[in-house]
Amino acid sequence: MTELIAVVGAALYDEGRLLAARRSAPEELAGRWELPGGKVEPGERGEDALVRELREELGVEAEPLGRVPGDFDLGRGYVMRVWRARLLAGEPRPLEDHDELRWLRPDELWTVDWLPGDVPAIQALIDSSLGSVRDPSLGSVRDPSPGSVCASSPGSVCDSGPGSVRDSSPGSSPGSSS
Repeated sequence: MTELIAVVGAALYDEGRLLAARRSAPEELAGRWELPGGKVEPGERGEDALVRELREELGVEAEPLGRVPGDFDLGRGYVMRVWRARLLAGEPRPLEDHDELRWLRPDELWTVDWLPGDVPAIQALIDSSLGSVRDPSLGSVRDPSPGSVCASSPGSVCDSGPGSVRDSSPGSSPGSSS
């Protein structure tokens, strides 16, 4: 089995709206929308990578609140894990690899052209929020253990246990790197 590279995505909320970021690079992804985030570095937990990536890409401080069920296949050996997060400080700005940001209300989620790998993540986000996207700071957020729930959307990849995705969080395989 080929080791997959772990990527984190942020379902970043503010006032009940979800933040979407339009890619400007690389060329094959430019113009499409995604959840902001990036690669998990060696020795880094997913939640820590999320905070770091949001600081680097958007210039904001955020708090991870709970993981969205499922691992999402991005192709070319990458798998994305998504966390709901709350904006703590700063105004998001497109600092790296994005040229536009947009806050989407629940009824606007499908008005942007999401990257194919993000589509099942958005659907899982909706499904895990009991049919509506809400600001997680307004109520409790479910945080299932990795592997306990698998998104039923096409393109998602079930977590097959420790070491199945290359990252350096506890339980990952030795010698992993991104």
